[in-house]
Amino acid sequence: MTAQVDYLVVVFTATSGASGDLLGSDEKELVQLVWQLVDVKNKKLGKVNELLIKPDLSDLTEEKEEEDVVEESVEQENGSGADCVYKAPSVDKALNMFHLQLTNEVNSAGAGTSVCLCTDGQLHIRQVIHPEAASKNILVPDCFYSFFDLRKEFKKHFPAPDLKALNVHTMAECILLTRHLFTLTLHVLLPVYALQVMSSVVLALLSEPFCHTFSNPERVSEKFESGTCSKMEKVCDNTVIRARGLPWQSSDQDIARFFRGLNIAKGGVALCLNAQGRRNGEALVRFVSEEHRELALQRHKHHMGNRYIEVYKATGDDFLKIAGGTSHEVAMFLSREDQIIVRMRGLPFTATHEQVLAFFSPEDELKETCPVSGGKDGILFVRYPDGRPTGDAFVLFACEEHAQCALRKHKEILGKRYIELFKSTAAEVQQVLNRYSSTPLISVAPAPLMPVLPTVSLLPPPGGVRDCLRLRGLPYTASIEDILTFLGEFTQDIRPHGVHMVLNQQGRPSGDCFIQMTSAERALQASQRLHKHVMSSQRGANSRYVEVFPCSAEEMGLVLMGGSLSGTGLSPPPCKSRRLSPPSYSFTPAPPVLPPEAAAALYPPIGQVVLAPRPLPPGHAYYPASAQLYMNYAAYYPSPPGSPNTLGFFPSPSSIASPGGLVRMPGLTYNSNGVKELINAVQGYQYAPEDAFMHAHGPVHTHDPTRTLLTQPKEWVCI
Repeated sequence: MTAQVDYLVVVFTATSGASGDLLGSDEKELVQLVWQLVDVKNKKLGKVNELLIKPDLSDLTEEKEEEDVVEESVEQENGSGADCVYKAPSVDKALNMFHLQLTNEVNSAGAGTSVCLCTDGQLHIRQVIHPEAASKNILVPDCFYSFFDLRKEFKKHFPAPDLKALNVHTMAECILLTRHLFTLTLHVLLPVYALQVMSSVVLALLSEPFCHTFSNPERVSEKFESGTCSKMEKVCDNTVIRARGLPWQSSDQDIARFFRGLNIAKGGVALCLNAQGRRNGEALVRFVSEEHRELALQRHKHHMGNRYIEVYKATGDDFLKIAGGTSHEVAMFLSREDQIIVRMRGLPFTATHEQVLAFFSPEDELKETCPVSGGKDGILFVRYPDGRPTGDAFVLFACEEHAQCALRKHKEILGKRYIELFKSTAAEVQQVLNRYSSTPLISVAPAPLMPVLPTVSLLPPPGGVRDCLRLRGLPYTASIEDILTFLGEFTQDIRPHGVHMVLNQQGRPSGDCFIQMTSAERALQASQRLHKHVMSSQRGANSRYVEVFPCSAEEMGLVLMGGSLSGTGLSPPPCKSRRLSPPSYSFTPAPPVLPPEAAAALYPPIGQVVLAPRPLPPGHAYYPASAQLYMNYAAYYPSPPGSPNTLGFFPSPSSIASPGGLVRMPGLTYNSNGVKELINAVQGYQYAPEDAFMHAHGPVHTHDPTRTLLTQPKEWVCI
């Protein structure tokens, strides 16, 4: 709208709370709406119309009821009466009545049809009418989506330092209206009188010498437009806010509804994710201008449902870190307009496009069908940099109806796993892809606190015999029995105590395992036969495909000790795809804290450090010789990246007179499994076979002050 309008509708609103520059900041309800029609061509004023609006009594607390009683008494004094309040229409009916009466009045005038609202500032439309209508799911008439800000129009002829400094009084004083009217409104600022002053200001601007033309009104966005944002784009710091306390299931449309009345930039809502990839209740919102950002900050602690939302200032860099992207694949995926995005989480790693399409459009006629927009092109799988799937995917749907139908399939089964479905946004797609593409597969271990020993080279010589297997991607609930079942006929080729499970820093299975085989030929055959076969766990319903690679004993020892295979000249395990090669475990070297002279004085020479456990005396059987056991060496081989760079055992000082020493171990758990756990604890140290003591009847009680210890029999049985 660039030409002069035929009619201006001067509008003034009042709420049950604050007024002036704080109008709408306290989230109070609209209680009064007054307006007056101005004939722009003939410069005539219509009659003053007034509507009282009944508040929603179902949401009133006792405090608000007391405030209403006070307001009713004031209205009685002014001649309105309490009966008028309770007979007044609700806000949705009042807005429709306003639109209907305005249309009838314009049609009766017959001098034109173009109409636009005119208000004193932005608050009446953006902070009062639209937010309340959004919170109550009320459809606002079209006339409330465009309006003239009288302060901005007035500033074109009377420059002012700040729009906030302008109000009805200052504008009337500048134009030199009648002193009587000015004095009246100065002392009693009621909506009707304020409206009359505004109408007089409008007539003064239309008349000579100003002859002002009302064109290019303010616009209110009817809907939020999704879109993409590049990391190279410049975002102004004065247009971004951070919203906290959002419900975890809220979408970008819900956030746009919370800020209804304010214009959000295209793709300007970015939901934040935590370290686990889940929404953390925060979002960054980018507005079209600083003015709209300042109005958004006034909605601090306004409510979204039953939760209040905190609104703070943010920067453009904060927004780009969350919403900015560089992937061409994501840009093509998000380039389609009017598409609704649904996020799938927990997919099997072997899931394909056809399985996802069948999940949303099953052949069973009894189940709901929600076709994916674009077929295979409407599905985006999230992958690690090496191409491995993460279990996440994003799916496009053409309309809200199909998206809601898809969300009803939440926690249905695809393959052997239930799938979680969430309504997503373009910014979340960028954030998830950025996170997986930038995060290293293996985190770097922190430097030791006291790195005093000189660095010892543990690199194995290249070209070792690959008589070991490395299994990667095991189910976290997999036991040694599950691994033996997975190996099948190759179980008989495993060396005694040749299964080494790897644990992470928290002591939980890391999904890796090393197996020592009797020959390199059998290790190669096992890797070729079992690579990417599925392993099931007896303790859980989950199953995963396992990657199997041959490796040498030196490489196995180096990796388990926390070393790195990169730069050693050792070729990666042979496999069909290079990107499936196991990642290397690298550690940043730490500078020594003590000089070499001081370290030599405190610690024995490096030649005395034994890098392998001492062999036990022959003939001492820990377990019955008839059973072949596969021992878990997770304690002996710590899992990277938490393991130290070197692992050594120091010999006992020769100054001790006796050949051995007695170690007391108080505080054992009550459910201890016996001597087997003690052997694991002291593994790598020599001890006499007959010198193991356990209390015969479990934990020592308080009535046994002597803490009697009984000798354990020499022949032990595996418990």
